[in-house]
Amino acid sequence: MGVQVTDDELSIGTFSLKSIGPEPTGATPIEEEDFEGLIPDFVATRADLNRVEFDNISKALTWGIQQARVLGSDGLLEYGFLMKLHRQMFGDVWRWAGTNRRRITNIGSLPEVIVSEAQATLEDMKYWHANGVFESDERAARLHCRLVTIHPFPNGNGRCTRLIADMYLVSIDEPMFTWGLRSIDVDGDARKRYIDALVKASNEDDYDDLLAFARS
Repeated sequence: MGVQVTDDELSIGTFSLKSIGPEPTGATPIEEEDFEGLIPDFVATRADLNRVEFDNISKALTWGIQQARVLGSDGLLEYGFLMKLHRQMFGDVWRWAGTNRRRITNIGSLPEVIVSEAQATLEDMKYWHANGVFESDERAARLHCRLVTIHPFPNGNGRCTRLIADMYLVSIDEPMFTWGLRSIDVDGDARKRYIDALVKASNEDDYDDLLAFARS
């Protein structure tokens, strides 16, 4: 599936940067090199992409819940497993699923420190869990916030790091977060509340708004 560059758009087969429209507020833009890893050849619009990603993630959710119950919290909190989870969520759609981000993006750590910072976060989470630091919901929210701030992947960071937080809760027999019961992967009031809460948690170490949103 070749890449053809025209005057005003980049096309990968029938899919183009122009056809999908802008990314939601705060999301990492999909770049030319990412599109080269697109697997389904029928994807032509943002709606097509959303549908194939949703189908892939739906299958991964069932797998993830099973893994949470089998592996327990320590088994989930490994960098290799985080990579595996991302591959399960997006491997039917993107060839780069389950690989580290290699470029500087609008948010996120520098590529060369992604692995060390993510591993440190997971080790901190193991310590919090073993020693009862924070309530369980706050541990899960902190895990999500720190990982999504690192931004380990080319795309899908929010969705993957929310799922690993939910899987942690499942592993300790707690209910998963509801995340506002609405899509937060498209622009709207729910996404604004979510982004604002993430920024507050990251910048001020104040997780009240993120916890309230996650359980709303």
